[in-house]
Amino acid sequence: MRPRIVPVLTKLRFSNQFIANLPADSNLQNETRLVKNACYSFVNPIRATKPKLAAYSEDLANLLQFSTNDCASYDFLQLFAGNVVSPKSKPYAMCYGGHQFGQWAGQLGDGRAITLGELPGLDNTLYSLQLKGAGKTPYSRTADGLAVLRSSLREFVCSEAMYHLRVPTTRALTLILTGDHVVRDMLYDGNPQLEPGAVVCRVSPTFVRFGNFEILAAQRNTNILGQLADFVIENHFPEIKTKDRKLRYVELFEQVVDRTALLMSEWYRVGFVHGVMNTDNMSITGLTIDYGPYGWIEDFDLEWTPNTTDASTKRYRFGQQNAVAHWNLLQLANALYPLIEDVKLLETALHQYPDIYRNYHQSMLVKKLGLTDLNQVNSEFIEELEQCLSLTETDMTLFYRCLSNPKLLSAEFDGERVSLLREAFYEPDNINESVKLSLEQWLGKLVNIVNEGQVDPIRREQSMNNVNPLYVPRNYLAQLVIDEVEKGNFDMLHEWMGVLQNPYTEQQGKANFAKKRPEWAKTRVGCSMLSCSS
Repeated sequence: MRPRIVPVLTKLRFSNQFIANLPADSNLQNETRLVKNACYSFVNPIRATKPKLAAYSEDLANLLQFSTNDCASYDFLQLFAGNVVSPKSKPYAMCYGGHQFGQWAGQLGDGRAITLGELPGLDNTLYSLQLKGAGKTPYSRTADGLAVLRSSLREFVCSEAMYHLRVPTTRALTLILTGDHVVRDMLYDGNPQLEPGAVVCRVSPTFVRFGNFEILAAQRNTNILGQLADFVIENHFPEIKTKDRKLRYVELFEQVVDRTALLMSEWYRVGFVHGVMNTDNMSITGLTIDYGPYGWIEDFDLEWTPNTTDASTKRYRFGQQNAVAHWNLLQLANALYPLIEDVKLLETALHQYPDIYRNYHQSMLVKKLGLTDLNQVNSEFIEELEQCLSLTETDMTLFYRCLSNPKLLSAEFDGERVSLLREAFYEPDNINESVKLSLEQWLGKLVNIVNEGQVDPIRREQSMNNVNPLYVPRNYLAQLVIDEVEKGNFDMLHEWMGVLQNPYTEQQGKANFAKKRPEWAKTRVGCSMLSCSS
């Protein structure tokens, strides 16, 4: 007997706290324009011609109280394709601005993201649900508000992968093919092509960014700026109890500084490069947000950026993300200044960022290296590690997994420890004696530090493997999955999503999802470099 399909729309308990507490755009026309004195504009998603559910996150669906039957229903598909709107939902697009590549870009806003409202989770948190790729909004400028499969799949997979990697992140509930085609010039070379369209349902406690504050400050709208800050504090920073109005905003900034520093350290831990760290892509609550031309460090390279738009300046390269975050926080401080009017208070909080980040970073590396004491890792030791990783093409993810091998601590391998890392090198047979000597010297220092701490080798391996993932959403794997889904085959996508739910545990028969980048992926578009075109 077939399971009864529950009408999803009739039982959804959408709340609308954001729009209930903040001013709306009075113009209800969905036309491109400058929006003033408002935090959002009402807008409905467009219809998808022939929607098909490619995948959904069972874990997140359960958190949002959707049953398996709900997720299999017609209503569920139509809702998250944007074809219907729940009776209690009031869809809107946010208004925000931002600094893009270091320059003030003015009004930006949700150009292709439409928030449906908030739903309660089993953890008593209200989660905003947002459709990305569901059509034009007043903030679309010259774009169409749509999204293509390749970028949508990458966002869906990476959002959920980052959650299971324990990195602060927005999440993704569904990936739906629209049945429509979208025109995109992927390489910006004058050769636009038709690509399959898709919609992702993104999920987060809030999608408020630095840019939401920046646009209000630029408009000199201090009243609404204060309303937004108060809303964010009350709903997302309940630990702020200060009654003094100005000090509350300072404490908000201090909390954002701390969360941002932690996020940058976590990105480094797993080898994630965001690719487009504009201020409009920085979450006010310290989450990874807006998965565009991101990439994963495969061969360790502090100079690498996955974004073709960033190729010339490499502003958002792997080794620069921490510094960019600091610069972005300065822009947020400037936006909050009208509420505080005390430069020293903001400067004090901002100047603490390098030390806060350093502490998070050092603590993270102690765990990645299987050590026990912060004093065991200094800047010189870290610099030597990064230099060693750069001497020959070294897969960062596999390097740290190999580094947990208990044999590494054995005197039996003195002078031959590099052999235990062979799996992490892209050309292990071509490592010259000079490189090998440098690696052995650093490994010797590491082993001495570990042995001085009398760490049990097996326990060290277990603790290291709990912070150093084996499975990450590698760039080339994403492209292979995209290729399969475009053919109508979803098996590899579903299998990969299953693997990524347990990224720290070796899974039988899943070795293909942990392999180094193959040679062909070094030059293939979509594997080594990506554009913002999506």
